[in-house]
Amino acid sequence: MNRFLTGVGPLAVLSVLLLVALIMMAAATQNSALFGNIYWQLLIANLVGIVLLIALIALNLRKLVRQLRARTMGSLLTLRLLGFFVLLSVIPVTVVYVFSIQAFNKGIDNWFDVKIEHALNDALALGRTALDALKQDLESKTRDMALELELAELPDRAVAPVLYDLREHYGVSEITLFAVDGRIIASAGHDGLEARTLVPDRPHDSLLSQARQGLAVSTIDPMGRSGLQLRVVAPVHPHDLSAPSRILQVLQQLPDHYSKLGDSVQAAFAEYEKLLYLRGPLKFGFTLTLTLVALLTLLTAVWAAIFTARRLVTPIRDLAEGTRAVAQGNYRKQLPVPGRDELGVLVQSFNEMTLKIHRAQIETKHSQREAEVQRTYLETILTHLSSGVLSFDPRMRLRTHNTSADQILGVDLRDGNGRTLKWVAEAHPQLKPFVDTIQDAFTRKRNEWHAEVGIHGQTGRRILILRGTMMPGLRGRHGGHVVVFDDVTALIQAQRDAAWGEVARRLAHEIKNPLTPIQLSAERIRHKCMDGLAAPARDTLDRATRTIVEQVESLKAMVNAFSDYARPAPMQPEPVDINALIRDVVELYRGRHYPVDMRLDLDPAAPLISADPGRLRQVLHNLVLNAVDALAATPSPTLTLQTRAAGQGEAHWVELQVHDNGPGFDASVMDRLFEPYVTTKDKGTGLGLAIVKKIVEEHNGTLWAENLGEGGARLTIRLPAPAADHGEARGTPTAREKSA
Repeated sequence: MNRFLTGVGPLAVLSVLLLVALIMMAAATQNSALFGNIYWQLLIANLVGIVLLIALIALNLRKLVRQLRARTMGSLLTLRLLGFFVLLSVIPVTVVYVFSIQAFNKGIDNWFDVKIEHALNDALALGRTALDALKQDLESKTRDMALELELAELPDRAVAPVLYDLREHYGVSEITLFAVDGRIIASAGHDGLEARTLVPDRPHDSLLSQARQGLAVSTIDPMGRSGLQLRVVAPVHPHDLSAPSRILQVLQQLPDHYSKLGDSVQAAFAEYEKLLYLRGPLKFGFTLTLTLVALLTLLTAVWAAIFTARRLVTPIRDLAEGTRAVAQGNYRKQLPVPGRDELGVLVQSFNEMTLKIHRAQIETKHSQREAEVQRTYLETILTHLSSGVLSFDPRMRLRTHNTSADQILGVDLRDGNGRTLKWVAEAHPQLKPFVDTIQDAFTRKRNEWHAEVGIHGQTGRRILILRGTMMPGLRGRHGGHVVVFDDVTALIQAQRDAAWGEVARRLAHEIKNPLTPIQLSAERIRHKCMDGLAAPARDTLDRATRTIVEQVESLKAMVNAFSDYARPAPMQPEPVDINALIRDVVELYRGRHYPVDMRLDLDPAAPLISADPGRLRQVLHNLVLNAVDALAATPSPTLTLQTRAAGQGEAHWVELQVHDNGPGFDASVMDRLFEPYVTTKDKGTGLGLAIVKKIVEEHNGTLWAENLGEGGARLTIRLPAPAADHGEARGTPTAREKSA
């Protein structure tokens, strides 16, 4: 803030504002209307501005005094330059001011010369004399016309032609004859029309009143916006005293130049009177304005002197500070170049010297900095790669890894940095196949290699594709290894699903066509031949045909399952309360036909999900039926369905777990559990869990299966839920529901 107040910015803004205000004051001084309205406001504004300017100059002088007391480099030179510049500006401005005041006062006094005032008065008197002469002449003509009307003694209806003749004879603009009560008897205008077709100009009531008293009255009236006319009103007395008197009005329009000359003389005299009245204020105003201009000029000159002195001294002070900085070892010191003069060249030379010294220091650190940049660049790339990347040093110790490696392997490898592959296998036993594959490649010392390995994680078995390469080291030595791997489980599964879908479609097409004829033929043989055979043959035929029909029905069920897997029904998503859906499905399996203890552990905070309720109901039926079949030989069979709401960051989901206390999944089919036609049942199509997986994936969900250590199996399904609904409780009666 202090630097802003002592800079050139406030001076420029304030000077422009004061200059505008002074120009307006000068205009107000020359204009009486503005002089009376805004002069004093402008004067106050200028005074306030000058006070601010003085305050800003005082701040700069105060700063200079502090620098002098502190013996700052360049302060004494600044003071000398300031005194020299102020002296150069004060003397000329003072001389101009004194002579200008005298010139103004003498000029204003010359405006009010006595001869000018007499000339204006004589012009006014001359104009009035001319108008009076015209008015007396028209009054004389009016009396003559009134006398002629008295002598003629014409009735009212015969007056109009006479008035016309009188107007033409005397050369007037309009003649009108009125009755004593002001009624118009007849009129003759300049267009020659009678009063019956044209309304004449009626005199004022006061003029009519004076005419009734026998007086002749004359006036000068304006005509519209410009021009003047003479009006004379005189009585017309009849010879017969019993007849009513009449009033004659005569109008005479004056030439335009009379009106213009009169207005010009009147305006000039009024302006002179106004200037005469404002003579003292004008002199005061001009003197005050000139004083303000001189004061503003002096203050601006003082400010300019301060700014110029500081600008000249600043490079010298900067050079002194720069040399001190270089002496202290700061070779990056750069000084602002003040210009292209000698001082600027000197400062530029100093900057070039320090720049070269600084570059010499930078070059010694360039290699290290470049290495850091390359490392940061490499780490950024590795962080954003979708593939997992591991790097090992020549001693097979883990050096670096990226985030994708943690996500694909499902572990946190930060604790493994600097440790061997053996530690990774011990800390995470599920990664032993992965570690063994890498260890085997390292042992063989292959420059480049690739392999496929399967690992078991929380979400089931996953297939990884590994690619490794040996890094070069310094002087031809071994520099370690880099291993890049990708999770291709979803890709392989998608390929398998597509292949099985094509197989299911073709099988359904090839098998479905002959089934109906086979069934009909067996039933026809049974119907036609049963009655004509002996008992042993009839029993054999009965068993054979019944077996054919039953097997055809089984084949039909298998074909329908193939069709469901190959061509699933279209999705019809809607908001679904998964807790309510589980209750509805489980109620169908309660009773003596299903001797299984079904328990519900439902989370009341599970949110609504967007799903197809029919497809989810099919998932629940398959899972419950598979569990019931697996628990057939288990004493005290128990099946538990559990839900919970979970989330991480912006992702939220509903998790459904179905676990039992049965024998668990066969280890031989764990890796292919969700593939079509994989089953351990004697009478199973192997499509149940495959259809479940397909439906869950259609809902953008995931599922996996695992055997429990204490016995039994568990299948987990995760379905996405809207973030806004996370944590909203459903209207469930209890948090846990159990039934024997």
